[in-house]
Amino acid sequence: MKGTAWKFGNDIDTDIILPGRYLIYTDEEILSSHCMEGLDENFSKKCQKGDFIIAGTNFGCGSSREHAPIAIKGAGIQAVIAESFARIFYRNATNVGVPLLEAPGITDLVEDGQKIEVNMDKGIIILENGEEITFKKLPSFMLDILDKGGLIGYLKEKNRG
Repeated sequence: MKGTAWKFGNDIDTDIILPGRYLIYTDEEILSSHCMEGLDENFSKKCQKGDFIIAGTNFGCGSSREHAPIAIKGAGIQAVIAESFARIFYRNATNVGVPLLEAPGITDLVEDGQKIEVNMDKGIIILENGEEITFKKLPSFMLDILDKGGLIGYLKEKNRG
């Protein structure tokens, strides 16, 4: 996976990811047009399918709304790479099919707008200068869930077989 890194700080809560006034919507396209609007009102216009969100500690803290990871997914973000995640956000993101990768120290090594490559099999992030950052590899069952677009797709396919 290759894309542009969009860098944010620590304690990015779900109201920053998707402001509460948009919770009346459920459509992924509408939600994605307001992704990260709490910090950058033009994020959805700058972000391209295949890009990454880079963040510090406690990404996704705050309320347990699934709208936030749905907005991220709709914006075309391939993965969120952070130093740590709020637990309920981690679960919700997996359930809707958004990969979350834990990489301690990532914010000191990646610049906003930098091109990066993520190798899920090896658990590494490769920077433009060739430097490699390791992240905690996801277990195979979680990769299966993400591959099916989230928990519902995974369970549908599992029940067919």
